Order: sequence, then C-alpha cells, then structure tokens
Amino acid sequence: MKRSVFLLVMSVFILMLQSCEKEVFPIEVTVNNYFNVVDKITETMIHDIFSPPVASRIYVYPNVAAYEIIAQKDSNYVSLSSKIKSLKPIPKASKEVNIKVAAIIAYIEVSKDLVFKDDIITNYADNLFTNWKKINEKEFQSSKEYGIQVANHIKKWSSKDNYKETRTYPKFELYSDDPSRWQPTPPAYMDGIEPYWMKIRPMVLDTSSQFKPKKHPKFSMDEGSDFHKELQEVYTVTNAIRKNGDSSEEVEIAKFWDCNPYVTTSKGHLMIATKKITPGAHWIGITKIASKKSNFNFEESIYANTITSIGIFDAFISCWDEKYRSNLIRPETLINKTIDKNWTPLLQTPPFPEYTSGHSVVSGASATILTAVFGDDFSFSDTTETPYGLPVRNFTSFNAAANEAAISRLYGGIHYRAAIDNGLDQGINLGNYIIFNLKLKR
Repeated sequence: MKRSVFLLVMSVFILMLQSCEKEVFPIEVTVNNYFNVVDKITETMIHDIFSPPVASRIYVYPNVAAYEIIAQKDSNYVSLSSKIKSLKPIPKASKEVNIKVAAIIAYIEVSKDLVFKDDIITNYADNLFTNWKKINEKEFQSSKEYGIQVANHIKKWSSKDNYKETRTYPKFELYSDDPSRWQPTPPAYMDGIEPYWMKIRPMVLDTSSQFKPKKHPKFSMDEGSDFHKELQEVYTVTNAIRKNGDSSEEVEIAKFWDCNPYVTTSKGHLMIATKKITPGAHWIGITKIASKKSNFNFEESIYANTITSIGIFDAFISCWDEKYRSNLIRPETLINKTIDKNWTPLLQTPPFPEYTSGHSVVSGASATILTAVFGDDFSFSDTTETPYGLPVRNFTSFNAAANEAAISRLYGGIHYRAAIDNGLDQGINLGNYIIFNLKLKR
C-alpha cells in the first residue's frame, strides 16, 4: 500500500514538473523579417556611399545565399548552381534546421562581409536573434550554424569574382587631347569610378560585352551633325524646363530618379555629400513594393529579389563595359566649352563616362525581369524615395517606370538621347536573356 501511494505521489510530482517546463515552439519567420534586413543593407550602403556598380554586388550575393537555402527545401525553385557555372551547390541542411532562419542568417553574414560599417545590420540582427533564441534555442543554434556554413560557401565564391583584384588596378587615364573623351565634371571633379568593372565575373552573361549597344552618333561639333543635334537638345530641353520652375513635372521626374550617391554641395571651403540611394537600390525598393502588393510569401519574395538583383548586377557590368570603351564626354563639359560657360545641368553629373546611361540600362533590365515575375500592366505606387524627402509617384507598369527613369537623364541634363534610348534597349535585351536562362521557378 505504502509503495503504491509513493508511486502515485511521484507520478503526480513528475507531471507537475513537466507542466511547469516552458513549451517549445518552432521559430516563426515572416517576410517582413527579410525585407527589414534588406532595408538595413540599403541604409548601410547609403552611409558607406558605395558606387552604383559596387552596390549591385552587395545586393546580389546575400540574395543568392538566401535563395539557395530555400531552393534546397522548396521544390518550386531551382538551384542557381545548375544555372551559374561558377557556383557550386551549397552544403545540405539537416532536419533540425529552420530553413527560413538559416536563410536570414546567411543573408546577414554575407552582407556584413561586403560593407564597411556593419553596425546597422549587426544591431538589428542581434535583437532579432535574441528573440529567436528565446523561442527555441536548439532550433536557432542549428539554423545559425547552417546559415553561417552557407554564408562561408557564398563568400568563398564571391571572393573569386575579380573584385579584390580591380581594387589594385591603376588609376583611370584621361585623354584630354581628344575632344570626344570624358573629362571629370563639377563640382568635385572626381576620377572616373570603377573603370575596370567590366572585368567583374558576371552571373549569367557569357561576357561583359555580350549586349554591346549600337554605337552612339559619331562625335562631331559641326552644326547639323547627329551628335551636335543631341548636344543642342540637352541644352534646349533643360533651359525650357528651368523656365517652367522647380515645381514642373520634368523637374520632379529628374529629382525622383536622380539616385546619385555622389551628389556634393560646396559650403565655403567644405564639400558636403548628400546621401542618396543608387539606381539598383531604387529597383530593389520597387521589388519590395511589388512583392507586398502581390502578397508574396517569404520564399516568393526572396526569389523575386534574387532574380532582380542578378539582373541589376549583370546590367552594371554590361553598361560599364560600354562606358569605358566609348569613353564619351558628358553634355556638361561640352556645353560649358562651346555653348554656354554658365550652364549647369538640373542634376549633378555623376563621375563616369556618358555612354550608355546606367539608369537606362538597369531600369530596362529590372523592368523586364519584374514584368516576367509579376505580370504586365502591374500598377504600383513608388514610395522608394519618400524617406529622402521626395513624393510618391504612380506607375501603370514596370516598363512605364523604366521609361520615366530613362528620360529623367535628359531632363536632368546629364545624358544625350542616344545613351538613353540605346541604354534602355541594352537593358531590355539583357533582362530578356536572364529570364530565358534563369528559369528558377517551376
């Protein structure tokens, strides 16, 4: 009898202990966790003032890391290792790994390796990870270890894309005796940035010159020549816009799509930089807007961002290949020398050669890819620039946005017509090539 009572008491005691133990749940990861991390990377890049080409590199590698993790477990997606020759398959995940947690951790770890100041992303990650660890420490640790393992795999791959080597190449040489050649522009007269970007390993392109655009009109200052007509158009259009005032539609368009991280203003003897996002960052922002409007889940959003960031990355390689081959002089330099020494563009001329227009190429590629992902005639309100004091603009489609981004370069006085039109075609052709070759969604 005593033994039976003892066993009964012990059983009740054990049940009471078990009921007092904290119940463990799987870690819930939302699509907003992913977008918050992307936003933190954008914030970091603005702080560090990365050039547009380099910024495209900082977006693409973390997205590839996150995508490869979700593709391993979700049969709806195809691994990039079967599409990109240089990328080997990532390590296999164990059953204990929370795929979404691992994807976020891999994204963060790769990002931190690509930026200068990682405090912004690290502080966000520390808070996020602390909360996840409280929910399920065992699952978090397994996922973290795997995420870091994949991140190291991608970092090793990224280190072989020739980026580090191009940091050591000689400074870009100017040819001032050739009147058609690019020259540094006011106010900072910076050297041409990333003159060797065409040597960076592409993601999908076979070579950097694969989508070489049509040649720009032959340089000629003879009145009536095609080139001189384009130069005169820049001068005439910008002067007409100025007469309409700062509140005109053309000025709003030019400012909205400026996306120049190198804008500087002089105050006395000081040169002060105005921090802005890059063209690639603007289209990453549009991808987020489209993903949210379409109610894309975690996996779908990473897919959309990955294929778009690949397009942006290869678009910059393609564009920069042409920029430093044609090495064409900017409108500002020629107008000041030959037409009006007091003329200034509405936008500050960025520090690299004119042809083709980087924003046109990147916008053409991005719009083409996003149309393939979300569909044609996808209307959206572009709030990307509101954090930087600019109003919302509404578009009936991604292509409409790309067309506006392209023409903004004429309104801003920083590009000739050929760089805009041919750059847009260059981007569209590149975007279609990426869609055809990267069939990532089954």
